[in-house]
Amino acid sequence: MNKYLLLFSLILLNVSCKNEKKEIVKPTEETPNLLTIATKIHEKVLTIDTHNDINIKNFTDSLNYTQELDNQVNLPKMKKGGLDVSWFIVYTGQGELNKEGYDNAYKNAISKFNAIHKLTNELAPNEIELATTSKDVKEIHKKGKKVAMIGIENGYPIGTDISRVKEFYDLGARYMSLSHNGHSQLCDSNTGEEDNIWLHNGVSKLGEKVITEMNKWGMMIDVSHPSKEAMRDMIRLSKAPIIASHSSARALCNHSRNLDDEQLQWLKQNGGVVQTVAFGTYVNSEKNKKFNDATKSILNEIASDHNFKIIPWSDVRKMEKEAREIYFNKYTEIRKLAKPRMKEVYNIAKPVDVSDFVNHIDYLVNKIGINHVGISSDFDGGGGVEGWNDASETLNVTIELVKRGYTEEEIAKLWGENLLRVLDEVQKIAKEIQQL
Repeated sequence: MNKYLLLFSLILLNVSCKNEKKEIVKPTEETPNLLTIATKIHEKVLTIDTHNDINIKNFTDSLNYTQELDNQVNLPKMKKGGLDVSWFIVYTGQGELNKEGYDNAYKNAISKFNAIHKLTNELAPNEIELATTSKDVKEIHKKGKKVAMIGIENGYPIGTDISRVKEFYDLGARYMSLSHNGHSQLCDSNTGEEDNIWLHNGVSKLGEKVITEMNKWGMMIDVSHPSKEAMRDMIRLSKAPIIASHSSARALCNHSRNLDDEQLQWLKQNGGVVQTVAFGTYVNSEKNKKFNDATKSILNEIASDHNFKIIPWSDVRKMEKEAREIYFNKYTEIRKLAKPRMKEVYNIAKPVDVSDFVNHIDYLVNKIGINHVGISSDFDGGGGVEGWNDASETLNVTIELVKRGYTEEEIAKLWGENLLRVLDEVQKIAKEIQQL
């Protein structure tokens, strides 16, 4: 996918806020330059992306995040785009709900924790540090370093041992989703909407115990992948606010990974935050499909020339780990070879872009208020839109927010203050629980 910078010649639109609805005022000749204002704001506010997946192959002595790798998030790209904080994700795909499955999931999780710690402790301690509190984040940022934080995507590695919640907390994890694609032992996944088959009808009894442990130690509960009924249960069971680490508005894009208006109201009443995700399929599925369909013919043609067959992602996810990695590496090569011909696709269809993404932010702000909305990318996990397709392009999001009339104070909330506020509240409640 070709990358681009938003037109810097755009002028700033003045906006007045009333009842959280943004009313556009016609620009005047005295309106300051958009890029100048956006850049100043971007450099001043703390920018946090709450969901960046990792591959442990990029955390070795010879290949690591100190280098300009082909992936979407690494230190050079964070510096270029002005991204201050990256939540690195300990992701585990859903497997069998048995001892072997739990053991393998646990090993996978530990390998990713170790990779993140190696980055901050050995590979680049002078460039990036691990934070576990909002105070850490601010102190590390003041040093001029980038900040790493850790989230867990899928509670599957917990197995049946709830003491692992504290173990993962001690390793630095500060949020966890109880499921991913497929029902876990802890709760149902949003994927149950496909066949209306549910394992727990929400959160399981074991999941309830895990939620209690998360509240006790100060780990945020992430509802981005669990089912709607599971989210309802989590809000009922949790003594602390929740987050959706990477979800958008279902009213704008009808995908089960997004939150509908009722869920958004639950989240607002709970005091939580939804981190709007820049993932094409969840931003505008129809536009994304049209663009991808136009791309497929070129990719298939090039793949055929190189004796490679492109298969559905649902089939890729079923592969064994090594086979999946081999496939993905080859697929990445094919996409690189296809770049020179991408102009052909743009003549047929346009990709989902930053403007489409910020449409979701606008909707969420108008629906539940500026204090409950944040930003995420899901980079290196399928995320990215035209204009914000890796960390080096992070400024483009701020440019679009300024163009829409968001103030510096509002942009600061969206880029991180709201998320840190929830983290502070969760950790404050944890201390109170521990003192009982």
